[in-house]
Amino acid sequence: MTFELPHRDFRATLAAAPVIAVVRAPSIPDPPALCAALAAGGIAWTELTFSTPDVVPALRAAVADGHWVGAGTVLTAAQAAEAIAAGVGFLVTPGVRPEVAAIAHEAGVPVVLGALTPTEVAAALELGAAAVKIFPARAFGPGYFKDLQGPFPGVPLVASGGVNADNAADFLARGALAVCAGTEVVPPDVVAAGDWDEITRRAKAFVDAVGPAASPV
Repeated sequence: MTFELPHRDFRATLAAAPVIAVVRAPSIPDPPALCAALAAGGIAWTELTFSTPDVVPALRAAVADGHWVGAGTVLTAAQAAEAIAAGVGFLVTPGVRPEVAAIAHEAGVPVVLGALTPTEVAAALELGAAAVKIFPARAFGPGYFKDLQGPFPGVPLVASGGVNADNAADFLARGALAVCAGTEVVPPDVVAAGDWDEITRRAKAFVDAVGPAASPV
């Protein structure tokens, strides 16, 4: 898959393939192989995070191989600039980060800003977030996403933190545009070991548990 999404198409494409694998590992021995393994299991989007040491070369390698890859845990303008220079298709922050949003908008790259409270959701939208990541989603559960649709009708929300195969479908049914799959799909030790068959198995199990709503385009 080649990541060539204009900003205006980001939400629609995410809605059509609403699972993002968030990778936090001590090392990623073969980033393109990791992304390919996830895609083989039905997860088209991969988020590599700045919590992984030396993640920028990994981002660059995955992008060069044509995968739908973004950078996560982006906390600073410098990190945003590094990720964008690596060619990522989107940025994700754990909170409202105006400086990251500014860099992303200047480059025309979609940014998913993290939030939890209604005040933070409003701030993220005012900064032009392509979507708002509710983190940690486990704090209030799937019903909170339905509640947020009251004051923010149609707001594109992404559930992250505490999402698993048992509750992901409920988050989507209650108003989440997409969900993030974490260590259930990409355990750090399995990623570091390069066990791509196991990653594919875990991705498929997650997608199968979520059902038709999780199927990629």
